[in-house]
Amino acid sequence: MSTYTLGTEIRRQWSRQRTRWALGFMVLLPIIVLVAFQLGPDDDSGDGPGFISMATSGAANFTIFTVLVSQAFLLIVVAALFSGDAVASEASWGSLRYLLAIPVGRGRLLAVKYVVSLLSTGVAIALLTGTSLLIGVFAYGWHPLQTPIGDDISANEALVRLAAMLGYLAVSLLVVSSLAFLLSVSTDAPLGAVGGAVMIVIVSSILDQISALGVLRNLLPTHFTDAWQGLFSDPVQLDDLVKGCVSAAIYASLFAAVAWVRFLRKDVTS
Repeated sequence: MSTYTLGTEIRRQWSRQRTRWALGFMVLLPIIVLVAFQLGPDDDSGDGPGFISMATSGAANFTIFTVLVSQAFLLIVVAALFSGDAVASEASWGSLRYLLAIPVGRGRLLAVKYVVSLLSTGVAIALLTGTSLLIGVFAYGWHPLQTPIGDDISANEALVRLAAMLGYLAVSLLVVSSLAFLLSVSTDAPLGAVGGAVMIVIVSSILDQISALGVLRNLLPTHFTDAWQGLFSDPVQLDDLVKGCVSAAIYASLFAAVAWVRFLRKDVTS
C-alpha cells in the first residue's frame, strides 16, 4: 500500500496556515461586504450596473454580488495559491526529493497534489457562495432573485442556478489552477509560481478588453469568465457557458499535460 495517499496530502495541506487563512477569508468576505452595506448612507447598494444595484434585494442577489466582486481577483489568487504552492513549496523546503525517496512515484505525487489543490479551490468557492447565501438570508431575506433586465426568478429556482454558477466557477478556475500548477513544477519559488499565474491571467483579462482584437479574444483563456451570468437571464443563455467549459477544459488539459511531462523529466535536487 502506498504511503502517500490523498488523505495524507489533504491533512498536510489543510493543516497549513495559508490554507486556513485562505478558507477563513472566504467566510469573512461576505461579512465584510454586509458590514459595508450596513454602514452605508442608506439601505440600498447604489446605482451601479447590473447585479451591483440590486445586491441588497435578497439572499440570491447578495450572493451573486459577492461572487461578482470576488472573481476578478480574489478567487484567481486563491486558486493560484493552492496550485502554485503545491510542488514549489516542497522544493523550497528541500522536502521534495525526500518525498520521492519514500519512494513515491512522480506521477502519483503530481496526481495527488493536483487533485488536492483543485479540491481546496472547490471548497473555497463553496465556502464563499454558501456563506454569502446564509448571510444574505439573515440580512435581506429569502426573496425572488431580481435580474438586471427586470425579471424575477423564484427563490427556489435561483438556488438551483446558484449551484450551477458554483459549478461553472470551479470549471473556469481550472485554467488558473492548472497554469499555477505548471509554474509550480517549473520553479522552486512558490511566490513566483503563484504570482506568475495571477499576472498571466490579469494580462489575458486586459487583452480581452481590447475590442480591436476582434474574434481573437475568443481564444483567450479568460474570455468566457463571466459567462455564468447567463444563468440568471430568462431564458438561460447557455451558448457562452458551453464555450467557456470547452475552453477551460482545453487550456487546463494542456497546462496539466505540460506540467506532467516537465516534472517527469525534471532533475529534482531540492
